[in-house]
Formats: sequence, C-alpha cells, structure tokens
Amino acid sequence: MAAEIRNHIAVIDFGSQYTRLIVRRVREEGYFAMLYQPSELATIDEPAAVILSGGPKSTADEDAPDFDFEHLVGLKIPVLGVCYGMQLSNIKWGGEVAKSDHREFGPAEIHPESEGEFLFGGISPGTQIWMSHSDTVSKVPEGTKVLAKNQQGTPVALQWADNYFGIQFHPEVTHTEDDGIVLRNFLKLVPDAKPFGIESLRDEICTRIKEQLGDREVVCGVSGGVDSTVLAVLLQNAGINVRPIFVDTGLLRQDEAIDVQAGFEQLGIEIETIDASERFLTALAGEEDPEKKRVIIGNMFIDVFFEAAQDIDILGQGTLYPDVIESASAGSSASKIKTHHNRVDRILKLQKEGRVIEPLAEMFKDEVRALGRSLDIPAQLLNRHPFPGPGLAVRCPGEVREDRLRIIREADSVFIGELRSSGWYDRTWQAYACLIPVKTVGVKGDERSYEFAIGLRAVISEDAMTADWVELPPDLLRRVSTRILNEVSGVNRVLYDISSKPPASIEWE
Repeated sequence: MAAEIRNHIAVIDFGSQYTRLIVRRVREEGYFAMLYQPSELATIDEPAAVILSGGPKSTADEDAPDFDFEHLVGLKIPVLGVCYGMQLSNIKWGGEVAKSDHREFGPAEIHPESEGEFLFGGISPGTQIWMSHSDTVSKVPEGTKVLAKNQQGTPVALQWADNYFGIQFHPEVTHTEDDGIVLRNFLKLVPDAKPFGIESLRDEICTRIKEQLGDREVVCGVSGGVDSTVLAVLLQNAGINVRPIFVDTGLLRQDEAIDVQAGFEQLGIEIETIDASERFLTALAGEEDPEKKRVIIGNMFIDVFFEAAQDIDILGQGTLYPDVIESASAGSSASKIKTHHNRVDRILKLQKEGRVIEPLAEMFKDEVRALGRSLDIPAQLLNRHPFPGPGLAVRCPGEVREDRLRIIREADSVFIGELRSSGWYDRTWQAYACLIPVKTVGVKGDERSYEFAIGLRAVISEDAMTADWVELPPDLLRRVSTRILNEVSGVNRVLYDISSKPPASIEWE
C-alpha cells in the first residue's frame, strides 16, 4: 500500500491504544490517512505530512521504538509528534526527557503561549486536554519554541522547526475538549493532501482485494451484525467468490438465528447455517475464566467452521480496529486488554500463512456503517447495535449455562423492545442486559426469593474506544425493570450500569 498512495497523511504507530483514532480524526477532516510501523517510514511514497503517535513505552526503555529521524527531517514536510512521539522527537532534536514525579493520566488544562497562535489558534486558556504519560520533557533544545504549558507550568507543546511540532497530550480522544482544533490547525499546513471519502475507500478496498485474490474462494463467517454483513456484501460487490457461513453458537439473542437468515435473504445472499449450540455449551461447561471462555469460543468456532467449509482457501473476517488494538496483535507494541474471538491461535496461524483477509481492519464502527450505506445495505440492518463475537458468553460472567442464557435472552428482549418502542434504541450506540451471577434476597408475593440480578447497560460512543453511559428516562427504566421482574423468572433485582469506558469496558467480560 505504501508505494501506491501519495500525498496523504502518514501516521507512525508507536503502540498507543489511541493511535488509530488519529487516523480517524484526520479522515474526519477530509484527508486520506494511513497507519504505518516505524520501520516502514522510509518506504512511504511522498507523504504530505507525518504524525508520530503516542505509545506505552518510555524513551529510556532498551526496547523503546525508534524511527529514522534524518530521513523524516529530509522530507521537509509537516510533522506532529504526539506524547511519545513528542518526547522522542525532543531527544532527536537534542533535548532531554526524564521520568515525571507522577504519572499524568486524565484531564489537565492547557495554557497556550503568545507564540503558539498558529497551532493553538482558537483555543482558550484553561481548555481541558487529555494526558497519558509517565515521562516528561526535562530540557528543550536551544532555539525551541514553547507553544503551550499545563497548569503547573510544564511545557506540553513544542516547535523545533518551521514545520515540526510536538504535543504532550492526545488531541485525538474526545476527552480533549478542543473540538479537534489543534489537529485541524496542523492539517492547514497540508491543504493539498489526498482527500478522503468513504466511496474512495470502498473502491480502493475492492480493487485491492480483487487484485489480491482473483478468483479464489473466500469463506467468511456471518452473524447478522453490521461488520460481517458489510464484509459479505463488500466481497460480493468486489466480485469475489464469497461463501458465507452462519454458525449458531447457542450464544445468540432471542430469535436471532431466524432474523439473520431473513436479513441475508433480503440482501440476496445465500448463507449456510450450522447449528452447533450443543457443542459450544458443552465446551464451556464449568469454565469461569473470561479469557479462557473467549479462547474456547474462538477455537470452537474455527473447528465448526473448518468442518463446514471443508478445505478453506481464504478466510474473511469482519475485524475492526478496536478489536485489533485491544488484542494487541496488529504488529504494534500496544498493550493487550482482552483476547478477541478473531485473535485466537488458529486465526493467528492462518494469518502467518497469508490465508486471512480483514478488509475492515482499518475502520471504526461508524465508518463501517457509512461503507454499508454506500453499498445500499438497508438501514435496519446497518443500525443494529454492536454484538460481540463471543455472544452472550461475555454478558454471562462466570459459567455459561443454558438456564442463565435463557434469563439473559428474555431480559434483553424486554430491554431492547422498550428501547425501540420509546425511540431510544437509535439514540444509543449499544445496549443490552447481562446476568450478574450473584443471588440476592427478595420478596415475591408472600414468599422470600433468592434469585439473580440483571444488569442493564446502554452507552454512547463513536468508536468503542471510549464510551459513556446513557441517561435513560427514569420512567423508561422503571417500565423495563417492572417488566423484567414480572416476566423473567429467576430474577428479583434489576440494576443500571452507570460506568464509563474507561475505566470499565463496554461488555462485562
């Protein structure tokens, strides 16, 4: 790809959990952006600008990632270092970085200096920024401009040359309340960069995979969710010989298998359905560890998949970027958060053999929905809330049993039904009911009950990287609670989850 795309924004990945958000923000500003590893810097063909990302390492670590500074400076293009990218750049320019007295993680204030009018034009002193670092700039090189400081007077933005900048905070996350001004101001230096649009990305992906695969058959798993649905339609649109297989894991929501088959029939795509629910539940019996459950489900899915597909040539997956970085398996130094079902050993082995394609791995959920709209996929299929690959297993902490799944399905059906009828379904990004595997005392009729609690969760998010809980109307929550307590046997308590991400994840496991 590097040699095929010119005049775009190249983002160098030093392993930050937020790196791909930079790509996203640049695209939102209308410029084409791509992500590269530091070792690929010299192979990028005529980039319009380079952004150096943050990362989990310290510049003092022996295995700290590095880049070809002389090559980058020799390109004579705008450069922006973010967090780790700023610290490493400061060292390259002759400055110093040292351990901070305390790790700065979370909100801080920014106070632009008078000479920082360009990069911070439009930002008021005291604007909230988002920090995530344990090192800090301890010495700036001679001739360096300090563009901004935090409330303690520590430099958080530097300019080493006319077109080379560094910032200690993360402008790409929504917690930085500058409306993208800093990034937008930087991009003003590259007004003629390659434009970005979902149609151009779609056409590029279709061309790329057709050239890569030719007439080879691609077997892909479909679930009825947005990602796998868009994947199947995209492959078909690209002229790929696609064979979609739907595996009923027994971990689906109420009547989901019927809905999935109806949805693909509407799209004119024939799918194969495999009912493997008994196999999955048997394999999960007695297992309570979240990571082991994910691995069991991932491996079992591949087993069932291989048996159904016989001899797989190419496996297609609807993996999105948040899945990639949380599993820390994209070739970067990002820290692992959890194992995703599409990142188990069998999949990684297939990847090494060059037998996996993931056309959506550069994208976030809302971009995938936009891609789906460009492919004329009906809105009712595209607007479905995200559903995790391991299914209800991650909404059933502890052992997964059929009696517990029945409770989750029935409670979830009530919750989602009420969200739809009240108009709140499309106002939330994701919502569900989960089982809290603790029995509490209650009273039903004239008798004491000792039953499970149900947790309700509804969040708003742009990309699953961060999320906030939705302030649903009290009367809606009361109605949902009343119905669950009256209609779902085995439940005597309903709770509403008001945790944000971070520190909580969107799913319970």
